[in-house]
Amino acid sequence: MNYKADDDSIDGAKQFDLADELKSLRAEFIFPKGANGKDQLYFAGHSLGLMPKKAKEFINQELDSWGKYAVEGHFKGDHPWLPYHENITGSFARLVGAQNSEVVAMNTLTVNLHLLLVSFYRPTKTRFKILIENNTFPSDKYAVDSQVSFHRFLPKDAVVELKPRSGEMIVREEDVQKQITELGDSLALVMLGNCNYLSGQCFNFSEIVKAAHKVGAIAGFNLAHGAGNLFLKLHDWNVDFAVWCSYKYLNSGPGGIAGAFIHEKHLKDQSIPKFAGWWGHDKSSRFKMDANFNAIPTAESWQLSNPPIFQLASLRASMSLFDQATMEKLATKSKKITGYLEFLLKKNCADILDIITPESRGSMLCLRFKTNAKKWADTLHQKDVVMDFREPDIIRATPAPLYTSFQDVFQLVQILKEAK
Repeated sequence: MNYKADDDSIDGAKQFDLADELKSLRAEFIFPKGANGKDQLYFAGHSLGLMPKKAKEFINQELDSWGKYAVEGHFKGDHPWLPYHENITGSFARLVGAQNSEVVAMNTLTVNLHLLLVSFYRPTKTRFKILIENNTFPSDKYAVDSQVSFHRFLPKDAVVELKPRSGEMIVREEDVQKQITELGDSLALVMLGNCNYLSGQCFNFSEIVKAAHKVGAIAGFNLAHGAGNLFLKLHDWNVDFAVWCSYKYLNSGPGGIAGAFIHEKHLKDQSIPKFAGWWGHDKSSRFKMDANFNAIPTAESWQLSNPPIFQLASLRASMSLFDQATMEKLATKSKKITGYLEFLLKKNCADILDIITPESRGSMLCLRFKTNAKKWADTLHQKDVVMDFREPDIIRATPAPLYTSFQDVFQLVQILKEAK
């Protein structure tokens, strides 16, 4: 969207808010209060999403069921616990563009990554390399390093970092394709975040998958900064597997239960190794306590243990809002409101910061401050603005489309402008 000079005003921001068809969802969240008792300006949804008001209600429902039914709560109440994770299935499928059979809510992000690497990283003497981002989130690096070490390879030989060109922070799309092609028969797995956690760059999923499959490699993605932030089509893009957390853009609360996607083409392939647990066993015979594992013919077969109900309840509260909004509309608002933040920053703050994040992105902007970024972060904190600082000179800002208003964005830039 092209913004005009008149849009750089509180009246312009108000007009955008009036035209926002998702504006009512803001009232469904609890904002932390500042020292003056007013709502803080919250731009840290890339780190921890705000609390949906329904979360307490939904968790209390299950506390009541625990008190009322005890162990029978697995079968009684409005939302029995035994199939409780299935309340999330349809929402997750819509969230990432998948079939219901391809998704499951389980575990936490890095646990799910390890479980799917067990299944999809199967190196040979000649095909053993994993392509990752050079500035990937540390936990991803720890995971792939430990997996290649488990297979008796050295990380320095097996883990290849996809680096930008000298003096650049963003990896060019043609360089991604080139490196996949050059690795060729030695490449076992492409494992990227679809939105880089630091730069905010969004990678071209469909083209990366095609390139990986062309050389015989598996394509897997970490959607920690993509799920709930971008319009995704994992099934149609032929992605082999993906994992994501739910406490960032999905607003499930700290340590919230995570998600996993496995493409349907892999679901009935019994040659794929997997770690087994009783919650992945066929539902109809699970309680017969058979010693032989009979896998559910869906992504649920990767489950190990029965999931934490209170975390699922919190996640259900948030996912009901995503279903109400739809990812297509959220992605549209994300482009508009993030573009508005970019427009205001370039117009008013170009002398103090550069925007690193390219146009291919989600809701987050990576801001590189030209002088003393830590001081700027402290100033914002004192003004009741919630963002986060990364050494040495970066502040990340996210106008999450579910609950951020255009007036929030305008006020943020005004604070920066007045503090110069």
